[in-house]
Amino acid sequence: MRRRTAALAALIALSALTGSPFGQESDPAGKTPAGWPKIALVRAAGPFDQPAHLTNARDRSGRLFVVEQKGRILVVKDGSALSVPFLDITGRVSCCEGRGLMSAAFPYDYVDKRQFYVDYTDRNGDTVIARYKVTSNPDVADPNSEQILLTVKQPGPGSSGGQIAFGVDGYLYAGVGDGGPPGKPESRAQDPASLLGKILRIDPGPRTAPYGIPPDNPFVKKEGYRPEVWALGLRNPRRFSIDSRTGDIYIGDAGQDRTEEIDVQPGTSLGGQNYGWNVLEGSRCHGSADCRKEGFILPVAEYDRSGGCSVTGGLVYRGEAHPDLQGIYLYGDLCSGRIWGLRKEGEVWKGKLLTESKLAISTFGEDEAGNLYVADHGEGGIFRIEVAKEKGRSP
Repeated sequence: MRRRTAALAALIALSALTGSPFGQESDPAGKTPAGWPKIALVRAAGPFDQPAHLTNARDRSGRLFVVEQKGRILVVKDGSALSVPFLDITGRVSCCEGRGLMSAAFPYDYVDKRQFYVDYTDRNGDTVIARYKVTSNPDVADPNSEQILLTVKQPGPGSSGGQIAFGVDGYLYAGVGDGGPPGKPESRAQDPASLLGKILRIDPGPRTAPYGIPPDNPFVKKEGYRPEVWALGLRNPRRFSIDSRTGDIYIGDAGQDRTEEIDVQPGTSLGGQNYGWNVLEGSRCHGSADCRKEGFILPVAEYDRSGGCSVTGGLVYRGEAHPDLQGIYLYGDLCSGRIWGLRKEGEVWKGKLLTESKLAISTFGEDEAGNLYVADHGEGGIFRIEVAKEKGRSP
């Protein structure tokens, strides 16, 4: 496994909130500055029933997998969904709002082992991470092959997270929310003995246990800490992604009252970062006029309720079809339908609003060619992100 060998880089200085992500280039005329492409959303598939996640299997099949929140995974080939679901576990899933079948993840050795992982909320309302096997038909999984790796007790129907993803190190990362409730949540995200409000990092491969603990996890053998914890201080990291080229982790952490945020952990990180919730919400104190910010990692981008209601973490573009998008992290908002671009220029994070859609953006996804997609949770459409065909760029 790839070792992480360097500490997190110095934090970026904050600028004042203006209703858009801080670090954003000022542009009163609303024009896209040089270097930022205009994007268009092109319908690619659907409709689906409350699509919650999009992914691919990295198996050279060209398939896109659409996770429906109520408990099904559909296979898309050449723009059309197959009639038979890849997986149907609706009988095991409680839905909806912040609960349901939330994501799927295919390991790097999927072609050889023919097994994959899902994150769902069971009938008790608890978070389950489970493994399934594929049948002799590559387009159909065996729903009776379930092996539960981990169950996280959820205290209520509040923020539960739900994202799982494989890192470039081969380990499985999982985002678990703090469990709420809204208003005055308990400090579970700051409790090192709790798995709530955390990013977890586990080894799903050992034969003698449901999962193993990577030996270089930051809190291994540290008294009072769960060894699965990779990062803490998160409210609802329902969508995060890992850049396949750098290993950087981009976390969309949904806020409670005022602030939506994007946190970034460099691929060289040794883990153990604390992102501040519920002492902080974004870069600001939560529940008090003043608080100590020392020891917390502040977001690289944030916005208030004028920008939307719930951030949807996205992906870094690594495809070849649109060179102008290369290296840009795209993310959006569930309520406003806005999509922003974010990238680091030198030591400064800069962002720009790239488009305003009418979609309820529940997730971003990537196919094997590196094309990026967004899902509309409301109407069920899947849309491919492309560079707009207008000539030139705005000055």
